[in-house]
Amino acid sequence: MSLANIIDHTALKPHTQKADILKLIEEAKTYKFASVCVNPTWVELAAKELKGTGVDVCTVIGFPLGANTTETKAFETKDAISKGATEVDMVINIAALKDKEDDVVEADIRGVVEAAAGKALVKVIIETCLLTDEEKERACRLAVSAGADFVKTSTGFSTGGATKEDIALMRKTVGPDIGVKASGGIRTKEDVDTMVEAGASRIGASAGVSIVKGENASGGDNY
Repeated sequence: MSLANIIDHTALKPHTQKADILKLIEEAKTYKFASVCVNPTWVELAAKELKGTGVDVCTVIGFPLGANTTETKAFETKDAISKGATEVDMVINIAALKDKEDDVVEADIRGVVEAAAGKALVKVIIETCLLTDEEKERACRLAVSAGADFVKTSTGFSTGGATKEDIALMRKTVGPDIGVKASGGIRTKEDVDTMVEAGASRIGASAGVSIVKGENASGGDNY
């Protein structure tokens, strides 16, 4: 499997325009990234442009705060799938996790898993930078129990991104059969190698082209 095949080529800023999305899509076709990850408003366009290319369409649910109701997240998921999304990255109810309301967190994740109903992979963003190690482990266990396909570190819109320590902890918690996605601040091939060695099976990055070309991305987005 090539380096590009594990990267979700990402553009999630609120001011991302159509030209930016079309450029992202063309890059994904050229380099054969695993997916493009875009906000829901761009899913239909991405699905149309990527049809038959083998590049998946990923979108975000309850993003970036995770504070939507479960019903809203489920509707968002169904709507995105109807428009062509094949992967959804949902943000957990972070406050409920910190309040130790595990049943609420698990039900929230399950609501999205059931809405995806085998039609899309579900990745669960736990926002590691806001959590203790105990909370990270608990969030991962709840995601597995709810039937998620992946756990993911970060939105890229909070106080920090992926670290090798968090990836290692998440991989240890979920075991070998659940995906682990590192996202947030990954800008070089060395960053990717570090995350993969720690246990990541998918990478979320806006610097995908620079990464596969072995260049250093300067600045850029935090996802």
